[in-house]
Amino acid sequence: MKKTASILHTILLFSIIEFACKPPAKTVLPNSNPIPTNYQGNYDSSNFGTISYKAFFGNEELIQLIDTALKNNFDIQIAVQRIAMANNNWLISKGLTKPVVNGVVSSGVEKFGDYTMNGLGNYDMNLSPNINKNQQIPVVMPDMFLGFRSNWEIDIWKKLSNTKKAAFARYNASLKEKQWLTTQIVAQISFLYFELLALDREVLILEKNIELQERALEIVIAQKQGGRATELAVQQFQAQILNTKGILYSIKQSIVETENAIKILTGKQQLNINRKKDIYEYALPSIIKAGIPSQLLHQRPDIQSAEWQLEATGADVEASRKAFLPSLNITAFVALNSFNPSFLLSPESLAFGLLGGLTTPLVNKSLLKGNYEKNKAAQLEAFYTYQKTVLVAVQEIQTLLKGIDNYQKIYGYKLAESKTLELAVSTSKDLYISGFASYLEVITAQRGALDAELESIKNKKMIFTQLIGLYRSLGGGWQ
Repeated sequence: MKKTASILHTILLFSIIEFACKPPAKTVLPNSNPIPTNYQGNYDSSNFGTISYKAFFGNEELIQLIDTALKNNFDIQIAVQRIAMANNNWLISKGLTKPVVNGVVSSGVEKFGDYTMNGLGNYDMNLSPNINKNQQIPVVMPDMFLGFRSNWEIDIWKKLSNTKKAAFARYNASLKEKQWLTTQIVAQISFLYFELLALDREVLILEKNIELQERALEIVIAQKQGGRATELAVQQFQAQILNTKGILYSIKQSIVETENAIKILTGKQQLNINRKKDIYEYALPSIIKAGIPSQLLHQRPDIQSAEWQLEATGADVEASRKAFLPSLNITAFVALNSFNPSFLLSPESLAFGLLGGLTTPLVNKSLLKGNYEKNKAAQLEAFYTYQKTVLVAVQEIQTLLKGIDNYQKIYGYKLAESKTLELAVSTSKDLYISGFASYLEVITAQRGALDAELESIKNKKMIFTQLIGLYRSLGGGWQ
């Protein structure tokens, strides 16, 4: 009967443990969206995203600015510290799978009550003929310990290994985040540099037009004095000059703002931004290289970072699943232990112990469930973030390829328009002098020529902006 009861108790115990330790089922992520095999449009399938920014830009002044930014930019310095923190977290996680050994030196005193089991036991033991005087326990008992204590959780279910795997993945993600930040800094500096080149050219255009408008004003003033023009015509020409000068100072303010933006990116309060070449001296690309979409998975650091984050969250889920299973812990100590200081360093004071056991949650598992569900949601978030990052990257490149093509066409039309309107200005002046055109036609022609020339500069700048954006979107700039 007792044997049957013992068997039933054992079966019940194992049933409780099995029920308590059953982990949730493995998570299954949704299907990934397929990546297109190629981009739409006319482009070269070779890829310049792997070219360094020095080879890509080939402009010494711009390269110096980029180098300065990569050395001093505060966002990059912050990213370096995040890498250091992620690396330290990884080192911490590596220690989880190893035994913890502590050297211990401790001393204390303890007095047991006369009406306690320890107090009575010590009193009776001191009266025993089997112990000598040195072994008698004093009423106020010292306790001295000199040795080592160890605790070790055996990673039988790879729970701790998954924690270490997650930390390692996040460390790699932080490296990729810095690479992507570097790519962004390279692109931002380049955008602003070409913005400055365009603004410089706009200043020259405005100054040239102000000179032309002032000459036209002189002609109108002379004609007024000769009775061939009115004060209204003079006022209209004066207003046009004032308007153009206002635009000129607006452009100069934009130059100041752009230069200061570059200084912020380079981390320099004082910085001489050299720009010897004119924007017109930069040739437009005849062939656009874009590669194929699948190359982005290996080239864009933000995609690789999102992939590492997805792997990290997957390891977190596995670690939280394994937390439902029993933990095998081993504790041990070896030391010199005595209540008599005179005998602490003697061989007789050597003590050691070893204990191993399984522990498992039986009642309140809401903490484990909550942690598991939280990690599962984080994994899905990382999955959708990865999918979105890939989708955005592909569409970015598709948009930029079309943008380069369209802005090249727009630039061609604006350039032709500008040249035509320049001829119109000359023609309108001749007609006005000869009396076949009004002063309003001259003003309109001048304003149209100025607007077209400024627009042609902006469109050429946009071509380079799109090209730099394509270089960035292909993952270039961090090499």
